Amino acid sequence: MLVIGAGAAGLMAAVAALENGDNVVILERNEKAGKKIYVSGKGRCNLTNVAEKEEFFKNIPTNPKFLYSAVNLFDSEKVRAFFEENRVPLKVERGGRVFPVSDKASDVTACLVKKITSLGGKFVYSERVLKVEKSGEIFTVTTDKNIYTDGKVLVATGGMSYPLTGSTGDGYSIARSFGHKIVDPKPALSALIADTPSSLTGLSLKNVEIKVVNKGKIIYKDFGEMLFTLYGVSGPIVLSASSVINKYEGETTISIDLKPALDYDVLEKRLLRDFKDNINKSIFNVLPLLMPKSLVKVVLEKSGINPEKQVNSITKEERRRLVETAKKLTFKVIGLAPIDQAIVTSGGVNVKEIDPKTMESKLVHGLYFAGEVIDYDCFTGGFNIQCAFSTGYAAGYYAAKK
Repeated sequence: MLVIGAGAAGLMAAVAALENGDNVVILERNEKAGKKIYVSGKGRCNLTNVAEKEEFFKNIPTNPKFLYSAVNLFDSEKVRAFFEENRVPLKVERGGRVFPVSDKASDVTACLVKKITSLGGKFVYSERVLKVEKSGEIFTVTTDKNIYTDGKVLVATGGMSYPLTGSTGDGYSIARSFGHKIVDPKPALSALIADTPSSLTGLSLKNVEIKVVNKGKIIYKDFGEMLFTLYGVSGPIVLSASSVINKYEGETTISIDLKPALDYDVLEKRLLRDFKDNINKSIFNVLPLLMPKSLVKVVLEKSGINPEKQVNSITKEERRRLVETAKKLTFKVIGLAPIDQAIVTSGGVNVKEIDPKTMESKLVHGLYFAGEVIDYDCFTGGFNIQCAFSTGYAAGYYAAKK
């Protein structure tokens, strides 16, 4: 089998195919394997998640049913067993995220490359695939340097995010050349561009709740960490929100509950206590007891309160507006960051044209797809790379059995 792309999906496909008796040549346009693995999880590689199956699939907003068979064939438990058995000890962190004990993504890539090499697989680096053709039962893969032939080809080239890692949409061209439809690629796990003031840039918030509203309807909510950027917002809960937002059009807002553990009445009592303890101070100097100082000016502006006003003259109506703003600090979402800045790509080869069990094309026998080139995407937390491993394993396993 010829595997195009040495990312998570392609490498795991090679392992599965080799273990089941197939010969494998991996064609990689970069100078080494696993470039996107190296940058995943901030260089630590969040390689799977220990969530139960039902919860796992809730973290796949796009085409989860398509992935049932592949994930069940090679699930999180099997992924963890594979790496542990191949001398990459793992650890489980908050939210079920799984990382190498070493905190080095390079250990994950090195493990896969070593396994493939030990099984007789061959790597060809620094060659970009220009076209793939089929005559009879044989595929011909033409690169910028050589020509390769085989009866089976796996396209595992990734999407269009992180182009510096080699994900530039080449797989879409190959799929189209064989008659496959491509669902328009969109950014997923992306920062949001919003009308946030530049004064908040760099502010990180923990234990907050966000709600995303599109045309008056809540389309997403989450609890956790987020970050203000120069152009809007980012961070774990925002990244996951983007994978839902990209499916909607029209006016969208994101509201932040700065104190989700306190209801309106309790929060107002907390304010009153702070006011009583600091009765002669300005509201601007008292609110930092409740929230980060850089947020105070923004919250007061949105509440319509003079920052110089002393707390002993704050009216009940103003206090209620303060509470309302602290519970619903709202900004307009202008759009998503460009796709080349997104962590993953939503869109790709239409799943209706791929066998969900084997990952083989329904249009062309012997042609397989795996990983991000397919139209699915997941929330942050190790789910995307798990699905890359799962679809890759399924493709390699069934291609070898064919």
